[in-house]
Amino acid sequence: MRVRSSVNQWRRRSAGVAGLAVAALVLSACSSADAGTASVPGAPSSNALAVVSAAKVTISPGGGDLNPNTPIVVKVTDGKLTAVTVTNAAKGKAVQGALAADGLSWTSGEQLGYGATYNVVAEAIDGGGKQVEQKSSMTTVTPAAQVFPAMLPAPPAAGTTFGVGQVIGVNFDHAVTDKAAAEKALKVTSTPSQAGSWHWIDNKTVHYRPQVYWQANTTVKVDVNLYGVNLGGGVYGKTDRTATYKIHDSWIAKADGNTEQMQIVHNGAVVGTMPISLGKDATPTHIGPHVISDKKEQVEMNSCSYGLCPPAAGAYDAIEHWAERISNDGEFVHQNANTVGAQGSSNVSHGCINLSPANAQAFFNEFNLGDVVEVVNSGGPALPVYDTYGDWELNWADWQAGSALHS
Repeated sequence: MRVRSSVNQWRRRSAGVAGLAVAALVLSACSSADAGTASVPGAPSSNALAVVSAAKVTISPGGGDLNPNTPIVVKVTDGKLTAVTVTNAAKGKAVQGALAADGLSWTSGEQLGYGATYNVVAEAIDGGGKQVEQKSSMTTVTPAAQVFPAMLPAPPAAGTTFGVGQVIGVNFDHAVTDKAAAEKALKVTSTPSQAGSWHWIDNKTVHYRPQVYWQANTTVKVDVNLYGVNLGGGVYGKTDRTATYKIHDSWIAKADGNTEQMQIVHNGAVVGTMPISLGKDATPTHIGPHVISDKKEQVEMNSCSYGLCPPAAGAYDAIEHWAERISNDGEFVHQNANTVGAQGSSNVSHGCINLSPANAQAFFNEFNLGDVVEVVNSGGPALPVYDTYGDWELNWADWQAGSALHS
């Protein structure tokens, strides 16, 4: 009886210890966030025996204020990933990604949205076939404002080309306080390669030009990688953009106010000379390099555009032909039959470069956007750097000084 009693007591004690061991196993498995749990196949769900998978899954990054350019990365050790799902919680849209060939990692392959929550569910299996599931949630940063970058010139249509003086630029629709961050997000690739620099015209406008005019037949690719970039004060870039500009042959006109002649230079060689009339003493033409920014067969020129309206002396309103804009201050190269008698002998215009009808049409046919008109001896001030394409007025050192990365 004593033996029997002892045996029974041992059995009861053993059963109790075994029960504690099972309970401890269940507690250990359920409390391990890294290891995860899986049910024994075929066991009733109410009496599922939890088993620990050796596979350990990590998900990064976590928390909030995630930059939308930061990839979501899921990794596993002592196992392989079998499935990863990343979902925009509000939209229910899955984020695209790629599983590594070795099954040890998964990386998202697209930009995330601003101010969005993403739910991640990752599944893995260890060498013994035991599964684990890991979940995480993260939230991207919410910008105080989003900045749109308008490209200058606008991305061109196929076949459009520009002259060697063409300036590249980006106009932001919000002020940029971290100009260095903005510049780092802007990439210019020229083929053949030419040294260049950005220069801030104001806190919303930045221009790019090479040290000297572009080489003829250059290809210039501009990448604006602004999305996800903090431009200061919690203001972020709204989107990425890209554009490619083709530079055609070199066409440079050299207008001299002393001789009242304008040389036409094609790829470094003088191919013609035209009599001209520049601005008179009261309205002199700006000196320095000008760049053609627009051209029309006819343009209405009205002095009221700069405050000189009838009946004031010198006021005018006329339609001029074969007109190419060379500054935002109202300067054009255009036909003016009324000044033909002065062309080649005196300067009588309101600041424009006057040509005869035949010469104006010939100039219009050869000179296009981005081509250069250099003015000397006009008696006028230098074209302001902010005046459309007054960029070439600055020497290289002064131009570079306007960059947030060179100053």
